[in-house]
Amino acid sequence: MRGDLEFGSVPQLVVEAARRYGSREAVVDGRTRVSYAELASRVERAAAACAASGVELGDRVAIWAPNTLDWIVAALGAVSAGGVLVPLNTRFKGAEAAYVLGRTRARLLFVTGAFLGTSYVASLRRAAGGGPPDAAEGPLPGLPHLRDVVVLAEDAPPDFLTWKEFLAGGDTVPAGRVRARAAAVRPDAPSDIMFTSGTTGHPKGAVITHTQTLRVYGVWSELAGLTADDRYLIVNPFFHTFGYKAGIIACLLRGATMVPQSVFNVDTALANIATERISVLPGPPTLHQAILDHPVRAQHDLSALRLVVTGAAVVPLELVERLRGELRVATVLTAYGLTEASGTVTMCRPGDPPGVIASTCGRAIPDTEVRLAGNGEILVRGYNVMSGYFEEPEETAKAIDTEGWLHTGDVGVLDADGNIRITDRIKDMFIVGGFNAYPAEIERIVSRHPDVLEVAVVGIPDARLGEVGKAYVVRRPNSTVTGDDVIAWSRREMANYKVPREVEFLAELPRNASGKILKGALRARPTT
Repeated sequence: MRGDLEFGSVPQLVVEAARRYGSREAVVDGRTRVSYAELASRVERAAAACAASGVELGDRVAIWAPNTLDWIVAALGAVSAGGVLVPLNTRFKGAEAAYVLGRTRARLLFVTGAFLGTSYVASLRRAAGGGPPDAAEGPLPGLPHLRDVVVLAEDAPPDFLTWKEFLAGGDTVPAGRVRARAAAVRPDAPSDIMFTSGTTGHPKGAVITHTQTLRVYGVWSELAGLTADDRYLIVNPFFHTFGYKAGIIACLLRGATMVPQSVFNVDTALANIATERISVLPGPPTLHQAILDHPVRAQHDLSALRLVVTGAAVVPLELVERLRGELRVATVLTAYGLTEASGTVTMCRPGDPPGVIASTCGRAIPDTEVRLAGNGEILVRGYNVMSGYFEEPEETAKAIDTEGWLHTGDVGVLDADGNIRITDRIKDMFIVGGFNAYPAEIERIVSRHPDVLEVAVVGIPDARLGEVGKAYVVRRPNSTVTGDDVIAWSRREMANYKVPREVEFLAELPRNASGKILKGALRARPTT
């Protein structure tokens, strides 16, 4: 399926999905069940509200919330109004969210009321300030471009809007105007800005167009074998390409039923799989391992499971064999991607032997190119490569060379069939339970601690999460700061998956003749 040619844009996809799959179940969120026709109606109402609030074509609209039906409706409504979606990581602290909101000059924000015991509204207020309800500069003075904040809940502070109030604001917008706005969205226009970090230490926004989104995930859906009869448990966070595009967009393309789960809990996942007859369950290896190892797994009927797509870390051959043998999963696939390549670079194919699936990330998706540079770095070229980092031409030029090759920063080897195996990471990124953690960003934050003179972070093995961060710290003179102090401070300043789990103090960090920190020497040190 060539999604870019059939649908053109995400707003058109929503309309076409309603036409094709109208009465079929689109989303199951708790007790709420929504058909594709009703989903399109809800998205149109959200788009009307976005237009009424002043969102224009190309304005950035952010969303900071867990996986729910409201996330789907708000995000697709914003994009249907011509907005460019900016998803925020639900593990972000207020300052991290404020950075992305300020960097993109977001016009509108959808935010959850509370999640995992944290008030996101309060967290954002602490980071960006808050004025009285009639404040001319908007609800958050530290973010002057942010004109409206919508709380996806029944209650909201007086200077914010509830979801119900926001939607009601669009009821006077004529349907014809809303549909004309959606139709005006060009396929080559940006559809979203997904933020990632790199060696510079600050998050950068990868700009992806509507055409890229639909084409890549049309291919992904076809290679994975997703169908309208599938019921898809989406545990992967919507703020990530894997959750939003391999989840929501893929389901819209194929008519599959979405069952969002806000946070990964094994008991909840097992209950969902059994009750909703889940057939598709993508996610990192840690997710599938947790399900396989759960002591009461046998008490749940998991027989509907037929497709697992995994990646993001080394996949043990034993895991592939257990999924196929113990759970009778017919198709287990591995894949490799990065945000700058629309989330998908290579995929295994149905029918590949278990050894290939476990030891490689598959082959380049059709009509794209993958090759290795002289130093083994993986290079990618094709329709999946981002148009660039948002308003950062110099960083874009570092990532994409003059011949259009995206330099991934990952090192690998190619076998005779074109399957790629990741062997190292030039960028030093490590993966914590499926979340990408970037040392440069963590180091930048930890270095703000008043007792930290220097810091270097590396990934170390962890039995539960795959990898976690370890910080090597040089104290300031006369400081008595402890490792527990640094970890506790870090938990207040950054998302939990980024927080170093170990801290070791050194008199100085190892460096080469050019003064560059020798991360290899730090990785070679014994861990506690």
